[in-house]
Amino acid sequence: MDGDPVAIARMYEQHAHFLQIEINGLRREHSARYQELMVLRKRVAELEAENVRLKRRIDELTGRPSGEAEPAEVPAFVKPNVPEKARRTPGRPEGHPAALRPKPRKIDVRQEVPLPADRRGVLCCPRCHTQLSELKHHRRMVEDFIPAQRFTTCYHTHSGYCPHCRTRVESRAEDQPPAANLPHAQLGINALATAAVLRIRYRLPLRQIAELLADLPGMKVSPGALVKQLRRLGHWLAGQYDRIKLVLRAAEVVHGDETGWRIDGKNAQLWTLTNDTHTLYHVDRSRSGKVIAQLLGEAFGGTLVSDFYAAYDQFNCPQQKCLTHLLRELRDVIQKRPTMASHPFFRQCKRLAQEALRLKQRRKRLSAGAYARQVKSIETRLRNLGADSWDDANADRLAGRIRKYGPRLTTFLHNPKVEGTNNAAERALRPAVVMRKITGGSRSESGAQAWAVLATVMRTAQQQGLGVFETIQTLLRAAWAGKKISLLVDTS
Repeated sequence: MDGDPVAIARMYEQHAHFLQIEINGLRREHSARYQELMVLRKRVAELEAENVRLKRRIDELTGRPSGEAEPAEVPAFVKPNVPEKARRTPGRPEGHPAALRPKPRKIDVRQEVPLPADRRGVLCCPRCHTQLSELKHHRRMVEDFIPAQRFTTCYHTHSGYCPHCRTRVESRAEDQPPAANLPHAQLGINALATAAVLRIRYRLPLRQIAELLADLPGMKVSPGALVKQLRRLGHWLAGQYDRIKLVLRAAEVVHGDETGWRIDGKNAQLWTLTNDTHTLYHVDRSRSGKVIAQLLGEAFGGTLVSDFYAAYDQFNCPQQKCLTHLLRELRDVIQKRPTMASHPFFRQCKRLAQEALRLKQRRKRLSAGAYARQVKSIETRLRNLGADSWDDANADRLAGRIRKYGPRLTTFLHNPKVEGTNNAAERALRPAVVMRKITGGSRSESGAQAWAVLATVMRTAQQQGLGVFETIQTLLRAAWAGKKISLLVDTS
C-alpha cells in the first residue's frame, strides 16, 4: 500500500467522506445552539425590563429616591454600619500650644551622667574618639515607677478586757485592717485598694486580677478570696454610700436612669442617680417606682431629669424629660417606615426638639427679651403639635406624650442649670454596662450591693478630680478607725 497510488487515493476519499459527515453534524448542532441562544437572549431582555419595572414600583412604595442603591440585607444579629461622618484632623489646631504631660513636682533622684574620656581624661567622642568642644549641660527628666514588691508587716498588738463594754479591746495600727485570727496573712490596705480599683474601675475579671497580683508583686490570692475582700470593702464604705445618697436628695438637679443587671443569672435592675459631683448606683430586683422613691426620697424638691419611664412621674417636683429619647423614638419609627420621614408630625416634632436644644446653646448670646420670646414660641408650637390629631397610630401616640409632658419638655429652657437631655445619667451607666458585658453581672445580692457601694465611691471621686486609689485608702483608714469624714460630700 505504501507505493500504490490507487490505494492512497481510495483512503483519502474515505477520510474526506467521514470528515464531511462530521462537519455536517457539527453544523446542525451549531444551528440548534444558536437558536437556543436567541431564545435565552430574548428571555433575559424580558427579565431585565421586568426588573426595572419592579424597582420603580418598590421606589414608589418605600419612598426611596429613584436611582438610590437598595440597602444590602444583613442578618438580624449584625449591627448596622455607622454612617460616615466628617472627621476633623486629630490633635490641637495649628498654632495652639501642645498638650503635654504635667511637669514632675519634685525630683527624687539626681544622677550625673559624664561623657566618655580617653586614657588622659580628655572628653572624647565615643565613636571616633575625637576630643569634644563646646561642652553644654542638659537636664533630661525621666519618670518611672518602682516595680511592685510584696512585703509583710507583723503588727505586735496588745489587748485588754473592758468590764464596762464586756469586750476585749485590741490595739491597731493606722494601716492595719481589723484583726482576724487567720493562719495566713491578711491583705493590706494597698492590696485591697488595688484589687478594688482593678475590679470596679478597670473592670478586670477576678481571675485576671489574681494572676496580675501573682505576676507583679508575687502575691498569691484566689478569685474567691478577692470576692470576699470586695464584700468587706463594701461593708466598710457603706457609710460613704449613705452620705452620697443624702447629698443627691438635697441636690438642685439630679439625673436618673436605669438599665438591666443580672444577679445569679436572674434579671435585675441597675439604677443610677447623678449630678455634676456625685453618682449613686443601686442594684435591685424590682423596676417599680418604689425603688426610685426610696433612693431619691418622696420629698425631693430639686429638678429631676429622666426619660419617659412612668416610674419618675410620681415625684411632684420640676422635671425635664430627655429630648434625645424623643428624637431617638422618631428616628426608630422612620427607620421602620421610611415614608413617615415626610409626615407633618414627625417633621415638626423633630424640628422643634432640635430648635429647643440649639436655643439653650445660644442663650448667652441673646438678650433676655429675645430669648423669652423664642422660648414662648417653642412652647406654643409644642402645645399645638400635641393637641392635633394626625391619623397615624405612632404620631398620635407621640402627640399624646407631648400633651402629657408638655411643660416638662422645656424646663431646661427656663433653668440654666438643667440640661435638655439625660446624657449625664447615660454616661454614668456606660461603665456599668461594660462591666455587665464582661462579668455577666453579680453572683449574689451581697456581691451586687458591694459593687454598687464601691462603684458609687469611685465614680464620685473621679467626678471630683480626686485620685481614686488614694481616696479608697483614706476612706478605709477612716472606716477602720471609726471616724466619719466628708471627703466626698463636702464640695465647698
